[in-house]
This record gives sequence, structure tokens and C-alpha cells, in this order.
Amino acid sequence: MSNSELANSFSLLAKLMEINGENSFKAKSYSSTAFAIEKLPVQLSEIVVNEIQYLKGIGPSSAKKIEELLKTGTLIQLEEIIFSTPPGVLEMIKIKGLGPKKINTIWKEMELESVGELLYACKENRLKLYKGFGEKTQTAVLDYIEFYLKNKGSFLYSQTINIAEQFKHLFQNIFVKKDVFITGDFARQMEIISQLEFIINEDVNIVENTILKIEEFQLLTKDQNELLYKTGTGINIKIYAVKENVIEKLIETSSSISFYEALNSDVETANSEEHYFQLRDLPYLPAFVREDAALLIQKDYSNVHLHENDIKGLIHCHSTWSDGNNTIEEMANACIEKGLEYMAISDHSKSAFYAQGLNETQIKTQQIEIDKINSRLAPFKIFKSIESDILNDGNLDYTNSILSTFDLVIASVHSNLKMTEEKAMNRLLTAIENPYTTILGHLTGRLLLSRPSYSVNFKKIIDACAANNVVIELNANPNRLDIDWREIKYALDKNVLISINPDAHSLKGIDDIKYGVFSAQKAMLPKEKNLSSFSLQSFNDFVENRKRIKGMQ
Repeated sequence: MSNSELANSFSLLAKLMEINGENSFKAKSYSSTAFAIEKLPVQLSEIVVNEIQYLKGIGPSSAKKIEELLKTGTLIQLEEIIFSTPPGVLEMIKIKGLGPKKINTIWKEMELESVGELLYACKENRLKLYKGFGEKTQTAVLDYIEFYLKNKGSFLYSQTINIAEQFKHLFQNIFVKKDVFITGDFARQMEIISQLEFIINEDVNIVENTILKIEEFQLLTKDQNELLYKTGTGINIKIYAVKENVIEKLIETSSSISFYEALNSDVETANSEEHYFQLRDLPYLPAFVREDAALLIQKDYSNVHLHENDIKGLIHCHSTWSDGNNTIEEMANACIEKGLEYMAISDHSKSAFYAQGLNETQIKTQQIEIDKINSRLAPFKIFKSIESDILNDGNLDYTNSILSTFDLVIASVHSNLKMTEEKAMNRLLTAIENPYTTILGHLTGRLLLSRPSYSVNFKKIIDACAANNVVIELNANPNRLDIDWREIKYALDKNVLISINPDAHSLKGIDDIKYGVFSAQKAMLPKEKNLSSFSLQSFNDFVENRKRIKGMQ
């Protein structure tokens, strides 16, 4: 059991104890244990059991529970409290804006035991009658419930990668010598996946009877040559059983409707996807760009398919100076091992007190440390950066004299996200116009399947970035993927640079770069227009030239 899984168990136990009105001191203790486990640099499974109790933030009581989890995979106390809590109340934990105390009130005082009941109560204005809620809270809960229900049953692309490959291998092993293709939204690299789709070159009845033997598959519907299954993974599997014209079906199911309809299908049968496009006198178009039919008019697609090995630098990452799990040098060495040429360390600024943001004294000390590490790791270079909070009025949270000490500044909104479009636009435009803003971080503040974007006028934001020589981040964290790939085309038309940044808070987080690349591929972002694809020399020139243009030298 990993540290993440152990921490989740303690966090859930703490929440359920509060929800059930149990000992608040113990609940807080388990919550602290969860936090301590998340911060550990090593896996608890690799530590001698007797030594766990001596780790910072753990203690004997929690150590016994960790031992129980490591040995059995379960925690009796957690199982018992889950059993005694109504399933609908458990589900409320997933609703943004509802903490354990509020859920306790909803359950024990309002006597509501499901998300559906809670939604109805919100619409009847019942929540605001209770202490700790009020009209604003009620409105927020209503919005979050509707957002949650709308996206229930959906998955992030990153959550389906391993599952998709596992099922493909399963089908290939079962249907020997038969073609098996992954298709649908997964093949198109969409950020949200509602079901995994496969094409199997076999008769539908043979497919159905064969899969009948797999215990974790439950047939939901059968419609001619299409089979829909519920699986033990939680995600549904759709299978197209196709005996003839397999490639035609593959192109149809891995394209948007408008894209497929625009293709000329009145030609001979293709034997591969590449052959399919060749027959239509078109360059091969991978599934991830089969979106806009207008693309078929374009004939030259050279240099538009950016790949992970085109990323040369790690821009936007955090260290133990703020809320990262690893030191600056550990992050830098991980970059070197991956063949990257540079890194921009961008810890949180002072307004992000919840993330241990850096004050002015800490900034000076950190920059001295960076100089020392650079002298050891040359020619690899660490650039001095900061993720500066965009305040309510659009200003950044340091004086110009402090901002001038950085090589680049990433400006991001982290607080008061519930804004009108007018408020969001004023806030963002002011930040963009700040001469020290180099990159606009995670533009819309969205968390996929968890938190909707605040409303913005993308064209006005992009126009402002073009006018002020500001780069727009494509935050590669799979929960964000922000800026949305659909908006990048306009940015490219306006000659605005994009920067694929993982927003890494750990060594593992560096690998999130690939999700940004997947999103960039859909936008047909060429590497020349991606800042993190610049070589060390080119990136250094970019930083120096921008300072000169902005009069900072």
C-alpha cells in the first residue's frame, strides 16, 4: 500500500469521525497523520514497522493503524464507520464546499441522506436556515452538486491510460490473430473520458459469447454490432464488433462527427489508417486532430505534432521551500536524468500562506541557494522564478524591487475564484499588463471534474497577452490542462507563445508534462511556439530580451 493510499485512509477516517460527531481531538489527530504521511520522502512500506511510530507527525496510535493497513490492506475502524454511515452521506464528501461539519448538520439536523435530497433542499432554500450555511453557501453548494452530478461517471484522461492498455492486451490475448483497436474519445486524447471504446475484428455473437466468460464484465446493452459493458474498474467499455471495413469504422469512431462527414468515403476499402488518408489524397491525420473539418483543406502538417522529447526545460515547479515534496537540487537532478537542459523553480508567493509562500527574506536566501546549485550542476541551469498570486485588484503580491530579482514571473489566481466575468477580466488584464508578468498561469482556474472555470473572454485575454508579450501557460497537470486546447489556435494566430508546464510539486509530477503534450497535440501546437521547447540558449535569450524590451535592464 502506497503512502498516498495510507494517507487517504486516515483522511477519510478523520472526515467520517467528524461527520458522525465522534471525538474531534482524535479526528484532528488522524487528519494530521494523513498530512504527515503525504509529506514523507520514503514509502512507509519500506520502513521497519517498529520505527514508524517515531516518524514526525505519526505517533504510536497511528503507527498501529498503519501497521494494520500495511498487513491487511484494510482498517477495521474505518470499515466500521463506513458501514454505519449512509452511502448518500459518504457521497457528499465528494461535493466541493461541503466539509465534515456541514455534512454532519445536513445529515443529523436536516435529516438528508443523499445528494439528490440535498439538491432538492437547496432549490427550496432550506439550507440557509441552518447555522453555518447562509444564502451564498447554499448557492455554492447547489452549483457544485449540479456540476458533480453532470460529471459523475466521467474520468480524467490520465485515469484511463493504464486501464485502456490493460483492456487492449486482454482483448488481444482473447481474440488471437484478430485486429483490436482503441478508438473513441480516448484515441482522440480528450481530457474527459466517459467510456472506453474498442473495435474488434470479429462477429458480434462470437465477441459476446467470449466476453461472457470474463467475470468482471457485465453486459448492459446490445445494439446490432455494438456491445456496452460495465466493468469492475468503474468505467464502461463499448465494443464495436466489425467483420468488414474495419478501418472505415475506426476512422468514424475516432473522429468528430463533422470531421468524419467531411471525408470522402466513396473510395476503395483501406487496409490501414495511413492508407485511408492516402486514398483521399490527404496527409495522414492522427486521431487526436480529427476534430475540425476545416483542417482537411490544409495540406501541410509538417512540424505541428509536438512530442514529449521536444520539451527541453521544466518551467513551473515547486520545492520544499513552499509546498513541494522535494528540494530544488533533487528536482534539478531529476530533470538532468530526463535529459532536460534547464528548470525554472517557481515556488508560491507570500499571499499563498496555505502553501507556505515565500516572504521577501526567504526569496533572497533561496536565490543564493540557486546560485550555489547552479555552480555545481552547470551546464544545467536553474532559473529564478516565482508563482506570484494575482490579488483581487490584479496586482502581484510583491513590490517591483522584489519582482525584478526574478528571471521570470508566473502570475496565477489562487483565491476568490467565484468571480463574475467582469471581475475576472479586470483582475487578469491588470496582471497581464504588469511588466514583470512573464507567464499567465492556469488561465481559468478550472479543476476538471471538480471545479468549473471562472468565466473569461479568451480572445480579449489572448489579445492582451499579445500586446504585452506575455506567455500563456498550458498547465499540464491532468486535473487542470488549462489553457483549454480549443483556445490555443487563436493564441497561435496572434503569435502568442504557449508554455507546457507541469506545475510539478514532486519528482513524479514532472512526468505530467506528457498530458500537456497530449493536449498541445490536439491544438496542433508547433514546438517553435512552445516556450518549454526552447533550448537552454534560446530560453536564456528569451528571458534577457524580454527584460530589455520591458526596460528591466
